Amino acid sequence: MKQYGLIGKSLSHSFSKNYFEQKFEKEEITDANYSLFELAELKDFQRLIERENLSGLNVTIPYKEAIIPYLSELDEEAKAIGAVNTIQFTKSGLKGYNTDVIGFRNSIKPFLENIHTRALILGTGGASKAVAYALEQLGIKILYVSRTPKGENQINYEDVNQYVMKHHLLIINTTPIGTFPNIGEAPEIPYEYLTHQHFLYDLVYNPAETEFLKHAKTAGAIAVNGEQMLKIQAEEAWEIWGLQRF
Repeated sequence: MKQYGLIGKSLSHSFSKNYFEQKFEKEEITDANYSLFELAELKDFQRLIERENLSGLNVTIPYKEAIIPYLSELDEEAKAIGAVNTIQFTKSGLKGYNTDVIGFRNSIKPFLENIHTRALILGTGGASKAVAYALEQLGIKILYVSRTPKGENQINYEDVNQYVMKHHLLIINTTPIGTFPNIGEAPEIPYEYLTHQHFLYDLVYNPAETEFLKHAKTAGAIAVNGEQMLKIQAEEAWEIWGLQRF
């Protein structure tokens, strides 16, 4: 039996287990399981791979960057981004990939317009790096918003004013703020400056409409959640693991 799964800190509301189990059934793959492996600390990862006979893993918050030292090889995109969300188990060791890039890029492209030339990225974690990489591929300039900004390309949430909002019509939430069960929360930006020209994209997919996206809809702006991104990146992981039916 081949064992796949997801590692992270809090996984009780994860999309991945149901998605992959349904795909196993659809593809008539009877020799594979998908489990959720909650790790209180990443140092537990070594014990996990020694205990379980694993064939592949997904990685989520907060371990997308911290997992890298545990891997023997990185795909070129994962290396450039500095974050991993998919691990392939090979004879030569563990290889890390980042399928968030193609997931985000392919899910946002249909909604982009010529006016979306600058983006605010809320958060600076592992997911934000994949988003930034994809946006740069699309020729969109980025500015990070962080509670602890570092470097000239990052600002505080307090610095997001009317001018910043006016000149960044694309805003992406890469933080877990607003995720179930904390559905009443939203990143602290001045939503009163949103217009119908804005495009708000939330990597959160549970709930389907977060407070962040509700603000977008109130302003008549484009509002997209992370469900399609998640499905695309999951399909990419499937290909990396070589799970095509023969």
